[in-house]
Amino acid sequence: MPLGRKIRASSAGAQLETHNKPSISTDFGPVYGAAGLNQNRGTQTDGVLHSTGSILDPTERSQQLPAWLERELLKQEPRRHSLALGDDVKLSMRKRYRADPADTLNELKIENMISIDDLKKIKLAYDEFAKAGIHKLDYSEFKSVVKNCPGLKGVKESHIHQLFMKIDYTCDGKIEWHEFCTYIYLEYEAKKETVRRSKMAAFVLPANVKFLKRGKPVVRIHLPSNGTVVTLREDGVVNFWTPKLYLKSKKNVFPERDVIRKPKWATDFVPMPEYNKLIIGTGSREIQFYELSSLEPCCQLSALETVPLNLDYCSTGPDDCIIVYGDTQGCVNILLITSIREKLRLWKRLPQVDSVPNIRLDRAVQSPEITFIRWKVHQDWVSKVKYFQSIPAIVSSSGHEDSALVIGCIHPSTYMQEQMREMTEVSEKGKSTKVTQRATSKQTIFSVPKGVMTFDFCEKQNLLVTGGMDRLLRMWNPYVPKRPTGILKGHNAPVSYLCISSEEGHIYSVSTDKTAKIWHIKDETCLFTADPEASNIQGELSACLYSSAVKGLYIAADSLALLSLQTKPQPKGNQILSHEEPVLCCGYSDEFKQVVSCSEGSVVKVWDVETGAQMFEFGGAHGETAITCMAFDSSGRRLVTGGRDGCLKMWNFNNGQCVKIFKRDGKCAEICDCLYLKLHRNAFVISVGWDRRIDIYLASKEETQKIQGPKPYWQDDVRNGHKEDILCIAQCTPHHLATGSYDGEIIVWNVVSERILCRFKTPQLTPQQSSSHPVHCTSVMSLIFLKTRAFVPELSSSASLVSSDSEGYVHFWSVLNGGKFITSFQASQHQQAIVKLALMQDDSVLFTADHFGFIYVYNVKQYALEPEQNPPEKVNFWRAHISNITSLKLIDKDQFLLTSSMDFSVRLWSIHGEFIGTFGQYEKWSIDTPSSWKHPAVPSEILIDPLSMPSQPILDRETNLSDVLNSEETKNKKSELDVLIDESGPPSILKDLEDGPSNSWWLSEPGKRECHTKFKRNRTSDRMSLKDYHTFEDSDLIFTLPTIKRPDLSKFQSNNADD
Repeated sequence: MPLGRKIRASSAGAQLETHNKPSISTDFGPVYGAAGLNQNRGTQTDGVLHSTGSILDPTERSQQLPAWLERELLKQEPRRHSLALGDDVKLSMRKRYRADPADTLNELKIENMISIDDLKKIKLAYDEFAKAGIHKLDYSEFKSVVKNCPGLKGVKESHIHQLFMKIDYTCDGKIEWHEFCTYIYLEYEAKKETVRRSKMAAFVLPANVKFLKRGKPVVRIHLPSNGTVVTLREDGVVNFWTPKLYLKSKKNVFPERDVIRKPKWATDFVPMPEYNKLIIGTGSREIQFYELSSLEPCCQLSALETVPLNLDYCSTGPDDCIIVYGDTQGCVNILLITSIREKLRLWKRLPQVDSVPNIRLDRAVQSPEITFIRWKVHQDWVSKVKYFQSIPAIVSSSGHEDSALVIGCIHPSTYMQEQMREMTEVSEKGKSTKVTQRATSKQTIFSVPKGVMTFDFCEKQNLLVTGGMDRLLRMWNPYVPKRPTGILKGHNAPVSYLCISSEEGHIYSVSTDKTAKIWHIKDETCLFTADPEASNIQGELSACLYSSAVKGLYIAADSLALLSLQTKPQPKGNQILSHEEPVLCCGYSDEFKQVVSCSEGSVVKVWDVETGAQMFEFGGAHGETAITCMAFDSSGRRLVTGGRDGCLKMWNFNNGQCVKIFKRDGKCAEICDCLYLKLHRNAFVISVGWDRRIDIYLASKEETQKIQGPKPYWQDDVRNGHKEDILCIAQCTPHHLATGSYDGEIIVWNVVSERILCRFKTPQLTPQQSSSHPVHCTSVMSLIFLKTRAFVPELSSSASLVSSDSEGYVHFWSVLNGGKFITSFQASQHQQAIVKLALMQDDSVLFTADHFGFIYVYNVKQYALEPEQNPPEKVNFWRAHISNITSLKLIDKDQFLLTSSMDFSVRLWSIHGEFIGTFGQYEKWSIDTPSSWKHPAVPSEILIDPLSMPSQPILDRETNLSDVLNSEETKNKKSELDVLIDESGPPSILKDLEDGPSNSWWLSEPGKRECHTKFKRNRTSDRMSLKDYHTFEDSDLIFTLPTIKRPDLSKFQSNNADD
């Protein structure tokens, strides 16, 4: 639950006056796409943050042009060696096109340039018109008012006209003052929500909880570099956990004692990863060293002045380290050790006390390799101590207000060293050890009411944060101790733990009531709160740890819990994302030259098609449910979206205003497709989905209700309609609809008569085709009318309706005279579902998109005029996405192709397959300048995807286990080598390589991939099946020596016997 929101102003004018902003959008930088956010992490200032991470001032920014624009500028005029009169103005106008998308965004949108003075000027103009009885201004009157504003005199008329159309989404031709203010205010609020959503962070609830056995509480949690979570209980039990809290091992490091002697208890511990050691402080005034891997005792320093409450360790050199601990007397104790490995080895040989090699601290510090410093810092117990090597300094805290937090040096001054040497000599004579206080110049003291329980410091942010009994988090400049730079309020109990994450720009805090919060450093606001009821953490809080490596917060109470951060999907390699969730639909508004895309996260984004820059976005359109379909009204000024919540909503998409909600009473089923239909003087919004009925809503201006129900079902729909879920719908002028369902049925309707015109059933596969398809899915995935042929009497026998199915086939149908099937062909070379269809306006070229992201282009101008067997000519094909394509639209008079996909991207192509760019990419394009396109490059993730490689029939073939066994039997039968040997010739090879192998897999037909499964339950193809190349075996090349007859030695043996 996000907290810390400021109270909203009731109007745009109040918002500006309250915050004293020169412009409506001063608070917010440019609204980038997901790619921009991924590539440009940093703080926005007056400059622009580029991909290199550097901030460019406006002068440098204006001189940086895209490479393609520089080439275009060089082509425009002949090269000259000097500047002529007027060239400065010409060059400055050219340089207005900057490398930053935000500048073009501000140039295109007047609403980003309106100041409070301009608002007052427009209000006065409306008042003057109202005195004359005119409450609504037409375009010419509105244009004159805008041009009279001091800050808007240089605005282009085209931009004023666009603003007028955005406000006048109902196409009345006039706008009122309250309509103007509402538009400005809602756009401002949507931008504020967009910025907040981009910074949003949350924990996954409930937490991953591992309940602990009853015993002493956990005193500390650490995560060494080896990735193992280590916890220490007060009774000396050390547990090793995986990052996901699976117990690996445990051991009690304290030996059992007699009943008479009090048991030892641990106060704190810290790992020494460089030396594979563990340091534990005990209530017996000891610091013990253990082997980290085996937990075997190494040695201990005993006879400390007081109990070490808090420990810290840091490696300061190849064989040097510093150990710091705070005690009950408010002292900070420092051990500077050189040659630490040798020291630990020597100490391990000393006499043992309680089975641990022991050395007293006063004897240990006599060694020249050890320097012991003890500062009197606080007037109360030390609550936390930490050494920061980057400063370098030691920071300690306590519950004493006047010395709540102290930042001090390690080494004393020369004078202090002399005093400490004298004290050391006195202590060696048997007197008690004395402590000294730092000089005022050697420390910085922060006074905090009720003291400090916990703190953290970040050098990158130059930020010190403290928390304590007063339930506040204070943010400090470490060099300014008098007053904090910010105070974070929200905890209802004392703050016992906090951590700064500079990479994310967050502060994580936990209070004693087990409430965890995430704070935004820059905005000083609470982003998320996890209370114990939601996280399911019970018991008394004892220890906490935030790990940036695990992206989670560990909390120890009666249980050990992990609050994991909700992580957003990261792009693979250099992949550019348009959304942070899968894109389920997109469309194009010809009125504004804008692309609108909707995601599974219920986020709607508006893009400028001419540059690819993001213009606007708003979220939570359908709450937490996905947006599954969309359509524009006939004017292109309003957007209709349908979601999995079963609702339809109409929007002014330029400012995120919800105009109407269309829904049925009661529980609503998921909507799969929708369209906007203009019939005579009436307009309707029609939707289909999992309720298996056609819902029709009247979309008239006279309807004043915000929530509107549908018209009664058609009687023919109730009696003879679809028996399964309706997946798609298509419209054909003047008054016909086609719907396709999950079971492969297609019904053509007459909207006027509300009756069925004809119905079809998607043809089943032939036996030969069925043998290669293990799943028989005949779902209708997409429908489209050939509008130049539809309902033309001369073409009554020709196909006028095109459908696609889940087997990769495209079917052509005639809808006149009762309807009939004409022909079909397989459009996907991977036998995947053809999920989307698109036609040129003259119905000459058909674009198809399959489940693997391929686009196939076919010439269908003369196709299916009569039944035929051959497929149409394939004009082109390419791969547009690496995942399922969810939208396929031809835009701008069939010049460009718009696609969206489940791979989080929305892309623009030429109709010839030339890649223009991905919406959300950092580099802008000019749609009329081919040199600014990405072509001939293609998205990098497509290049490296295995399915983009050329098809290899041998590797694609699937092999059953029986085939492998048969091949083994065949190999066993061939025990004799089929090699002809010439006794007089040289040795020959087993088999000529050019003959090729004669195994069955070489001659058999290539197998086919598993077909696309049903629409409801999408799953990827089975790519783990046994294929033929898994059965390849190495064959040795055998050389056979020529056969030589054994000589007859009998006659030689007889001769020798005679001799």
